[in-house]
Amino acid sequence: MDALNRIKFLEDRLHRLSEIGMALSTEKDTDRLFEMILEEAKHITRADGRTLYSINEDGDLSFEILRNDSMNTIMGGTSGTEIPYYPVQLWLDDNTPNQKNVSAYVALSGKTVNIKDAYEEEGYDFEGTINFDKKNGYRSKSFLTVPLKNHENEIIGVMQLINARNEKGDVISFNEEMAEQVESLASQGAVALTNKRLVEELKKLFEAFIKLIATAIDKKSEYTGGHCERVPVITMMLADAVANMKEGKYKDFAMNEEERYELYLAAWLHDCGKVATPPHVVDKGTKLETIFDRIELIRTRMELLKRDAEIAFLKRQLNGQSAEDYDEEYYKTIEKINANMKFLEECNVGGEFMNPEFQDRVKAIGNDKIKFNGSEQAFLSEEEIRNLNIPKGTLLPEEREIINDHIVITIEMLEQLPYPKNLKNVPEFAGGHHEKMDGTGYPKGLNSSQMSTQAKIMAIADIYEALTAADRPYKDGKQLSQAMRIMGFMKNDYHIDEDLFEIFVTSGVYKQYARDHVALSQIDDVDEHSILAKK
Repeated sequence: MDALNRIKFLEDRLHRLSEIGMALSTEKDTDRLFEMILEEAKHITRADGRTLYSINEDGDLSFEILRNDSMNTIMGGTSGTEIPYYPVQLWLDDNTPNQKNVSAYVALSGKTVNIKDAYEEEGYDFEGTINFDKKNGYRSKSFLTVPLKNHENEIIGVMQLINARNEKGDVISFNEEMAEQVESLASQGAVALTNKRLVEELKKLFEAFIKLIATAIDKKSEYTGGHCERVPVITMMLADAVANMKEGKYKDFAMNEEERYELYLAAWLHDCGKVATPPHVVDKGTKLETIFDRIELIRTRMELLKRDAEIAFLKRQLNGQSAEDYDEEYYKTIEKINANMKFLEECNVGGEFMNPEFQDRVKAIGNDKIKFNGSEQAFLSEEEIRNLNIPKGTLLPEEREIINDHIVITIEMLEQLPYPKNLKNVPEFAGGHHEKMDGTGYPKGLNSSQMSTQAKIMAIADIYEALTAADRPYKDGKQLSQAMRIMGFMKNDYHIDEDLFEIFVTSGVYKQYARDHVALSQIDDVDEHSILAKK
């Protein structure tokens, strides 16, 4: 090769190394990255066989990709064909390195090994290679085995090339120039691979931290356990169903993998503000519950009333008064006390609606005067009456406001994080699941046109999970037909998106989720036509 052609060759080689370096830095799939490295190594050396190993968790060399052109062997990587060979052990025992296997030696030493003819090589054990050749009618001759070192000089894998060829296709030895170029390629690939792994590890750490927060929230309250874990399931199922629509309002909705991941993380984080919600409010399972259920105090007072009635009854007997009339008065008094106690216990359990007549009876019982420690006072305090007369659920308006504030705190927390570009919408997705299509939701009062499709999807997921969950303070999980009927009303009242709810129903997402996450006793027939009908 004359000087001019030599310069042109080197320029072309430098240009290709630069191109492969750029390609390696942008490739996100590890298998494809490995394959790019081997393909470029083939371009440099015309090697017939190419193998790439990586250091596995046990510290041995696992086969990642295996290619051989003459034998038409394509295994590992993106081929979908598993490599049926055991990993190469780097240590024979705790103290003995595997120096006889050339790949193991390179991984241990970090040195490149260039072998001209394996059959004549005395430094390494090629018995396995020779037996393989006999079995398959192949002749392994020249070997170039190069370590993959990252920027910290750590060995993360080994690349082995077999049988370099000249332009005529004859097997030749790997020359020094080939070795240098392959080493340069291996170095580029190792750094790129390390960067990819670092990004993946950070991604896994971030995701694990998010799930840790969600788990902590679920563990914080026995009544919401699993909510933060189940909402992402429904969210992604519905999002995929919407993305599959070929007609209608959302026919153009689509998400790539990064956008799906963004929504997935937002779903996990949608209630992260609950870490700041007081447990006695989150866990308020009855109307009188704070740190403990104050119904016990009322029960004690009732027992005092019984005691006083019994003492009065016994005194009358001691005074020689007629027992028959007073017996009836005593028993009626005890019966009334027991009935009032049973009534207050029933009122203490929250529900969907409290009859005004029941509220009046609570007030009447509460305003009865009793003597306690020598002074007369109302049987129930104003606070107790107010709590027992909560018309729906177990929360007072100010306690519900505290609960609602979790979404404000969620948004404040999430907006403080320095998101990469592909996660910048997490606060909006996670913070919008309590907004309504008519603008009457909270915290920002957004209407349909101001909300993203993802936030609307999450709103449906959050409501459906809450309705079907069997672990809420004041209710059992609703029958599927009840839950869907309620959501149908919410759709008609413009609280949730009508078109998304229709997809939720017609795609069968609600049934698919129920099969896996809702008790069998709650699953019944749903009149889909009725709940989708316009009001």
